[in-house]
Amino acid sequence: MKLYYAPGVCSLASHIALHETGLPFEIEKFNPATLKTESGEDFLKINPKSYVPALRLNDGNVLTEGAAILQYVADQNPASGLAPAAGTLERYRLQEWLTYIGTEVHKSFSPLFNKTAAEEVKNYARDLLGKRLAYLEAQLATRIFLMGNGFTVADAYLFVVLNWSNRVGIDLTAFPRVREYMARIAARPAVQAAMKAEGLIQ
Repeated sequence: MKLYYAPGVCSLASHIALHETGLPFEIEKFNPATLKTESGEDFLKINPKSYVPALRLNDGNVLTEGAAILQYVADQNPASGLAPAAGTLERYRLQEWLTYIGTEVHKSFSPLFNKTAAEEVKNYARDLLGKRLAYLEAQLATRIFLMGNGFTVADAYLFVVLNWSNRVGIDLTAFPRVREYMARIAARPAVQAAMKAEGLIQ
């Protein structure tokens, strides 16, 4: 498998998941400005949507969209515990979390990265994020990870998205459980390995 990524963006979640499985894989950096990969490939021929993550499977097929890739990766090594078995209620709970993170948390950060967004739009996004963080804070009162005591791909995704708070000035001081959760995940060897490979930490 080969993961196409850009440092620190949502593809980092897939990168973390791949390390968590212990399976062999390659990575190749994508440059959003040039739409080329590190080796000079035209990325639009890999993913016409023009963004990462994209995962080239061992049979040559390319899978896109983070939630799909995360579940695919988890299913390549069920013993990793990264996702409950398909068809179970717990698997739908995982999908529930992935959808929430993608549509309510991830997308709420988007205006804060947009240099042309009006301050009114950015303030609205900050207010939304405050509500999402309050919900997460309450959920983490009774669990170590989003699905309970075990780390899943949903945690990889949420960690990556919440880590953007440092880049856009979102203060997590009022959410101590969220901060503890982030620290727990940051300390995982797979997270450290992925972040080092992307040049995000030493």
